[in-house]
Amino acid sequence: MNKNEIGIFDSGIGGITILNELKKILPNENFIYYADSKNNPYGNKSLNELFKIVCDIVDKLLKRNVKLIVIACNTATTRCINMLREKYKNVIFVGTEPAIKVACDKNFKNTIVMATPGTINTERMHQLVDNNIKDNQNVYLIPCEGLADTIEFKTEKEVEIKVNELLTPYKDKDIDSIVLGCTHYPYAKKFIKNIFPNATLIDGNHGVSKQVKRMLKEHDLLNNNNKKGNVQIIFNK
Repeated sequence: MNKNEIGIFDSGIGGITILNELKKILPNENFIYYADSKNNPYGNKSLNELFKIVCDIVDKLLKRNVKLIVIACNTATTRCINMLREKYKNVIFVGTEPAIKVACDKNFKNTIVMATPGTINTERMHQLVDNNIKDNQNVYLIPCEGLADTIEFKTEKEVEIKVNELLTPYKDKDIDSIVLGCTHYPYAKKFIKNIFPNATLIDGNHGVSKQVKRMLKEHDLLNNNNKKGNVQIIFNK
């Protein structure tokens, strides 16, 4: 069987924001998207529990003989990607991390990073801040308990209430950028902009897509035909 598909997974619908960006930059590729709503949210899982969940998904995707796997989840990436690369040595993984470097490189002065508690509390998150922040910059890490879950399962009004609850305490901080450190959070952009209308919202979706294209080129795995690719979405409810 030819390796003709790219596997993508997340704890539900969030990673579709990455899938949409991938379709723009790689229109001839075929994608399988695994939406693991059953185990949403990932942010409150123990490391052992989360690793078992993501390994089960990886095994399912490998049975489809995918050529590359995108971990479209900041929590699963920051907590599990090194372990996945150790276990599946011949698999190409591309992960998703909060775009803190982008915010710092653009010299924003006061940046909020919104992420799940599971992402905020990782060593990798603090490395990203320490490695990129400059002396004149402030980075506020907000553990957005329950926000991904609310976006996945609740109403828009409940999402708005949750966003207001999380962000209103920072209205006096002269925030000029907000890093969306979970692939679910772009679905809440309009509510975030209501609170910080002048802030720049930053996600890592374009960067992830460019890295996927680089890895496909590097391993000579790009689809070179002119046929538009297909998308299959699998919901684990």
